[in-house]
Amino acid sequence: MADVSSGVNVQSRELLPANVIPRHYHVTLEPDFKKLTFDGTVVIDLDVVDDSKSISLHTLELDIHGAKITAGGQTVSSSPAVSYSEDLQTSTFTFDNEVAKGSKAQLEVSFTGQLNDKMAGFYRSTYKNADGSEGIMAVTQMEPTDARRAFPCFDEPSLKAEFTVTLIADKNLTCLSNMDVGSETEVQSKISGGARKAVTFNKSPLMSTYLVAFVVGELNYIETNDFRVPVRVYAPPGQDIEHGRFSLDLAAKTLAFYEKIFGIDFPLPKMDQIAVPDFAQGAMENWGLVTYRVVDLLLDEKVSGAASKERVAEVVQHELAHQWFGNLVTMDWWDGLWLNEGFATWASWYSCNIFYPEWKVWESYVTDSLQRALALDSLRSSHPIEVPVKKADEINQIFDAISYEKGSCVLRMISTYLGEDVFLEGVRRYLKKHAYGNTQTGDLWASLADASGKNVEDVMQVWTKHIGYPVITVTEKEDNTIHLKQNRFLRTADTKPEEDQVIYPVFLGLRTKDGVDEAVTLASREGDYKMPSDGFFKLNANHTGLYRTSYSPERLEKLGAAAKQGLLSVEDRAGMIADAGALAASGYQKTSGVLSLLKGFSTETEFVVWNELISRIGSLHATFMFEDQAVRDGIEAFQRDLCSPKAHELGWEFTEKDGHIQQQFKAMLFGSAGLTGDQTIIAAAKEMFTKYMAGDKSAIHPNIRGSVFGMALKYGGKEEYDAILNFYRTSTNSDERNTALRSLGRAKDPELIMRTLQLLFSGEVKDQDIYMPTAGLRGHANGVEALFACMTENWDELVKKLPPALSLLGTMVTICTSGFANQEQLGRVEKFFADKSTAGFDQSLAQSLDAIRSKISWLERDRTDVADWLKANGYLQ
Repeated sequence: MADVSSGVNVQSRELLPANVIPRHYHVTLEPDFKKLTFDGTVVIDLDVVDDSKSISLHTLELDIHGAKITAGGQTVSSSPAVSYSEDLQTSTFTFDNEVAKGSKAQLEVSFTGQLNDKMAGFYRSTYKNADGSEGIMAVTQMEPTDARRAFPCFDEPSLKAEFTVTLIADKNLTCLSNMDVGSETEVQSKISGGARKAVTFNKSPLMSTYLVAFVVGELNYIETNDFRVPVRVYAPPGQDIEHGRFSLDLAAKTLAFYEKIFGIDFPLPKMDQIAVPDFAQGAMENWGLVTYRVVDLLLDEKVSGAASKERVAEVVQHELAHQWFGNLVTMDWWDGLWLNEGFATWASWYSCNIFYPEWKVWESYVTDSLQRALALDSLRSSHPIEVPVKKADEINQIFDAISYEKGSCVLRMISTYLGEDVFLEGVRRYLKKHAYGNTQTGDLWASLADASGKNVEDVMQVWTKHIGYPVITVTEKEDNTIHLKQNRFLRTADTKPEEDQVIYPVFLGLRTKDGVDEAVTLASREGDYKMPSDGFFKLNANHTGLYRTSYSPERLEKLGAAAKQGLLSVEDRAGMIADAGALAASGYQKTSGVLSLLKGFSTETEFVVWNELISRIGSLHATFMFEDQAVRDGIEAFQRDLCSPKAHELGWEFTEKDGHIQQQFKAMLFGSAGLTGDQTIIAAAKEMFTKYMAGDKSAIHPNIRGSVFGMALKYGGKEEYDAILNFYRTSTNSDERNTALRSLGRAKDPELIMRTLQLLFSGEVKDQDIYMPTAGLRGHANGVEALFACMTENWDELVKKLPPALSLLGTMVTICTSGFANQEQLGRVEKFFADKSTAGFDQSLAQSLDAIRSKISWLERDRTDVADWLKANGYLQ
């Protein structure tokens, strides 16, 4: 039995002692915008589980000024001793008189904290007012473990309690929290001594600390009553609140839709969404008060293209799915994070498909979520969906493509296997059974098994508890039989026998001319299957399964022909190209075979398939970036030859008649052909750019703004660079500013590269956007080298700016290292980090190193093969 005053080790998790349980918090906070601090008190009602002389709870960067413990109306201690553990981030209050087991106690603590600029806890966010002056607001980001920065609390997801929040602020400011306002009174400010208002919100239902939210600032809002409870969008001054209209209307419709499909009413009295100028993630699902990056909530359809609109819809529907899945029912610990994120990701695609069928999101899912998951999970340094998490600094690293994308892919796979209606019936049973409680992954499988009568848990556990996924090798035999064999797939092509022990239950999704058979599975290492006599088949129909398929070159050629005859769906064609590209990169097939396959798709008609074609050539560019210039030019010329005819056929004029997908299709081909040297398109782009910068805002359609800026920089010089930088500085629209930032790095001139990198540390670019100027630099060799040099020279400053416990540092490490592609560069990265603490980003670094290694081995295998193909096809002398 562990001592109750120290952290208890449950499966080596760092947990608080369980001697008391919080039932209700009353948190009172008063921000001071001059000193950038806040004053607070918290009164916590506790159930005492064991006779106790100490209470431990989480605090981080809080100064504790006083504490009092009462039980049964009697003061137990008015000045308990306080000790702090930096490692555990806990404050322990120790007192002489024991609090008896079974009693009710109350802990009251007064404290001050920092209104920090780290986008964590209770922090400050700044914005420009219309007159150019700077405004400031106070907002929160608690997930995963930063509620402890805002007030002393039991900061673990399973310790749910009710919350009453009081915010004290100047009378002209808006105060928001998870619940609606209960009362407002005038009080005397502790900070200024003058009169302020104290806004107390109604008591919340049982919820986890990471979902608590509060905002204080000058805000505008729009409201709709199209849903059962009021729905609002808020934004600070300087943002046009009308740009929130799309998200507002979508939220009202989505809440009504989720009530229907989840079979449970939204349990809070209002739903607010707010645009926050400084925000580390995309959005955060705080119950009843969702916070967003400005670009993920506000949409100006005049300056944003189709892709931005789809992104906003997806983020809004993702966060609102969490109001049930995550907020009402919550994982009991962070190793279940995927349950929250994987489901919300799946739900956003599912609802988006119902709201906007013409967007065909399940088609783009194959080239988007699925490929992101398969790419990360093909690295040795990936992790299982359900990953053991011990302590706070490990948690941020699992908010990645495994938890979100692979998690959603596994749910897509099981929903296809069970049927969507049965799957959703299981989800409804799960939510009803566990409402206001905490769960583990097995609880969802049990409800799905209950609804379907199938043994879901045994099948799904293999997928969630193990790392990686298989490649299925198809061998064709004489008598219309195919032999299938599964092995662990690694991008580095060096799977060791001990890494290849897991047998995955694979849903084969067998497509023949008679349709798709979803019932066929491969649940052993290998097996034989009968094929139709006409010889046509394809595995993994629509790519709902989580695996790659390796066909013989002859079968690949036949599938290419079948694609032309219309026998394969859009998902099949895109997925087949993705598989072929990934298998070539890892040595299962020759790269020349994939290049021939891509060349054969020049008559393809669908956006999603072209998207995958271009993305596969992109990975070839990235791998050959430091190779012989003639080979790099040859790859570029091949891409131009592939894309230009189609780009010219579709054109780059946009009209009302262009649907959502057609707009993106035109934009992608225009950019792909122009940035690989199509002179007609470059000339058109330069003309548009000149007019646009001279003040004609209609000269560039929003769908191609990024491409036009990119061409202006790639084929221009200092003048274009200055124009784009000035555009960044003068535009007030976040989407426009982001386009400018993302494109600056395309300029290859050493002086301009230096200017781009200086933006990272000049204070001009918000920390939340620090990764954006690096985007263009990753596209060329000088840029990749400059990024690494910049990171190594400014390492201490970077760590100070982006503390390791927050996820942005890991992102920057990946960006500044993963562009490398040879042995000497790999050695430099390893040497630099050899004597540094990598806590908080060790996983990002390991994944970067794996990605470099995979490029090195790809080049060793296929350097000559690619050069020979380019020669044979006239792209290399």
